[in-house]
Amino acid sequence: MTSKITFNELRKIKDSLPDGSIKKLAQEFSVTEETVRNYFGGANYKNGAAVGIHMEPGPNGGIVLLDDSTILDRAKEMIESEAIH
Repeated sequence: MTSKITFNELRKIKDSLPDGSIKKLAQEFSVTEETVRNYFGGANYKNGAAVGIHMEPGPNGGIVLLDDSTILDRAKEMIESEAIH
């Protein structure tokens, strides 16, 4: 499912992830850790793959359109789970 979010919101979610979450997401989705970082706005395509992220200039760092929100949704779940504990 596609999702639209500001770049700043996307980075805030990444920065709010509990320690080790990038590695867990990579393992869960069978991708490299750099690919997960690219999903959250990184640009290391030497060690990570492109992930269907499209950015347009605008306020709050611009608008990001994600072709597939599965990793984003799972990241939000991880943050919520950490907040409960």
